[in-house]
Amino acid sequence: MLLSNHFKVHVDNPDAVFYQYSVSITGEEKRVVEGRGIGRKVIDRVYQTYASELAGKRFGYDGEKSLYTVGPLPQNKFEFQVVLDEVAKRDIGSPGGSGSPSGPSKRSKRTFQSKTFNVDISYSAKIPLKSVALALRGADVDVNAQDALRVLDIVLRQQAANRGCLLVRQSFFHDDTRNFTSVGGGVTGVRGFHSSFRPTQGGLSLNMDVSTTMILTPGPLIDFLLANQNVREARYIDWVKAKRMLKNVRIKTMHRNMEFKIIGLSEKPCNQQYFSMRVKNGDGASEGQTVDITVYDYFARHCGIELKYSAYLPCVDVGKPKRPNYLPLELCTLISLQRYTKALSSTQRASLVEKSRQKPQERIRTLTDVSLL
Repeated sequence: MLLSNHFKVHVDNPDAVFYQYSVSITGEEKRVVEGRGIGRKVIDRVYQTYASELAGKRFGYDGEKSLYTVGPLPQNKFEFQVVLDEVAKRDIGSPGGSGSPSGPSKRSKRTFQSKTFNVDISYSAKIPLKSVALALRGADVDVNAQDALRVLDIVLRQQAANRGCLLVRQSFFHDDTRNFTSVGGGVTGVRGFHSSFRPTQGGLSLNMDVSTTMILTPGPLIDFLLANQNVREARYIDWVKAKRMLKNVRIKTMHRNMEFKIIGLSEKPCNQQYFSMRVKNGDGASEGQTVDITVYDYFARHCGIELKYSAYLPCVDVGKPKRPNYLPLELCTLISLQRYTKALSSTQRASLVEKSRQKPQERIRTLTDVSLL
């Protein structure tokens, strides 16, 4: 028996028409936003905020300049403004954050690194799904059919994005440790899936295959640094190298469960790195005075956290270039599904090949068990 990785697709509404809309996203300084990751976050916020204006229509977004709906939106042009809390709520009193400690009810009063985006959505074209049906009946595959197949691919990727998957071109990767395999050096291989809709003699099919990408190994930040530099103790870490490695890496704090992006490291160890903290009176109002306190003492006195090993290590800086915000290493964990794009060493490549090898029966089982929607 011959098995293939093509799966037959049934279309409930072959007369459906996709509507294509052009998308333009600009930031506060009128600069066009082009990053795929931030673009998806902005478009998600548009839907969350303005679903009623969009008649509740769900759409597929290509991550760049186009989105697609089944049937038209209520009007041909929209102008929206959204605020995106890019990292997390501001933790008032965080080291270097120019705040002061407060009770739990007073925390997160204002957003940290929130940004405003203007989003213009305008009608572009119609793409009939029946063009695919015509191609399946023997007609030449025209531009409409190719566009319709591309829209189906985009919709499938949108579903994967909605499930929190990492998207890499035509492939998607679930955050499931069963698909993870360590290759050393703080790098993990992730098994995912490459997908594409294709017209065949037997009808419309979904071609699926196994795909692999590399990510930073999620977990405690200090564990990643030790593995990445192949050392056993933190005192042997090359912090210049670590600073380069950690730039723009996303972490989550253990004590407050907040997400941040690292911009650098502190110049001094945690128990020597001072920052100015505003003093508040008993009513929580600022007295206009500041006191200097080390990051170590701040967490010990005001958070009730006695740091075990990072007192003598640099802090990670998750603030802005002129407004640092320091966090001890041991309170940080790497967020999962962050791509590692550097070349693998020969040892890492050999490990990946060995651990990724699958027998044909295992491969087909992997493909048939995948959940897309």
